[in-house]
Amino acid sequence: MGMARYVVDAVVLEGRSVREVARAHGLSKTWIYELIGRFRAGGYEALEPRSRRPRSCPHETPPELVQAVLRLRRELESAGHDCGPATIRYHLLAEREDAPSRATIWRILKREGLIVPQPQKRPVCTRIRFEADLPNEMWQTDITAWALADGQPAEILNLIDDHSRLFLGSDAYRRVKATDVVESFHKAAQLHGLPYSLLSDNGAVFTGASRRGKVLLETELERLGVIFKNSRPYHPQTCGKVERLHQTLKRYLAKQPPARTLPQLQAQLNTFAHYYNDIRPHRALGGQTPLQAYSARTKARPAATSPTTHFRIRQDKVDKTGRVTLRYDSRLYHIGIGRAHKHQPVKLLVADRDIRVIDLNGQLIRELTLDPNRDYQPLTAT
Repeated sequence: MGMARYVVDAVVLEGRSVREVARAHGLSKTWIYELIGRFRAGGYEALEPRSRRPRSCPHETPPELVQAVLRLRRELESAGHDCGPATIRYHLLAEREDAPSRATIWRILKREGLIVPQPQKRPVCTRIRFEADLPNEMWQTDITAWALADGQPAEILNLIDDHSRLFLGSDAYRRVKATDVVESFHKAAQLHGLPYSLLSDNGAVFTGASRRGKVLLETELERLGVIFKNSRPYHPQTCGKVERLHQTLKRYLAKQPPARTLPQLQAQLNTFAHYYNDIRPHRALGGQTPLQAYSARTKARPAATSPTTHFRIRQDKVDKTGRVTLRYDSRLYHIGIGRAHKHQPVKLLVADRDIRVIDLNGQLIRELTLDPNRDYQPLTAT
């Protein structure tokens, strides 16, 4: 406002002519007359620079469309889901055909103060991405902690497909044990088939390499012909997809009523998995849902495993005679375990006729191939 006030004072207060002031300072007489008129109408405040924004714009986003964008933003955020421009546009297209572009939605959110700059993040162009070529070519698994409503700790074991980001399984436990990892893996394999490989970090329930041994998961994957891989110590980026899934899942859980029990937490996990797989568009998949990306291509599988192999886990208790039962091909079989294990809870890992019997700590009790010609499978040395 300095020059404008100086010019007005020179003409109005000092009595100098407009021509003289204009010639002395190389200014337009028209501009000086405009300043004087604004001063007489509103005082010195009227000399402040005015916005050059046009009074109307034919390309401006209609107000009702802006409100629809902001409404979806609030709904998605309150539900704990991703609420970025891509997701908002995906849901808006289901409501109306005139949904604006992602860039327009981003500008609306920025103007409303709903996007916070994060300059500390690495530019996308500097990231080195890896993605398996086929679904089931590689699964990633990891454990994350969560707290129940009463503050009691719980652990969540997640499985994700590297190619399609399909959420293969999410199971809540008080504390994940070696048998739980194998059980969750088999549950996912029953639905989606066996993967070619599995990637995890170096947690004690995943690998015994640091103790120069093997845990139950490693021996089970060897038996099934699944290649097992571990990330580099202290390098969570190797398992980046499942680590990112933890973040998305926890943002959702934080918006839900705190689960009081593990079954309640499991119900929340199941609801999220359905939304994540079937409804939520994934930016890394070009706007597809993980289920669409998973279903679009042929599935990889272990080279040594038949695609028709059937996998399941059965929980049982050894009876007083030292036996457990298993129904296979609509026929009931009795498997000898030994009287020393009577009344002991066990789990049966079944891969067609190959059976392994383990205790709840993951220790192998018996391994056998079922003989379909005998109702009773006699006890033999493991």
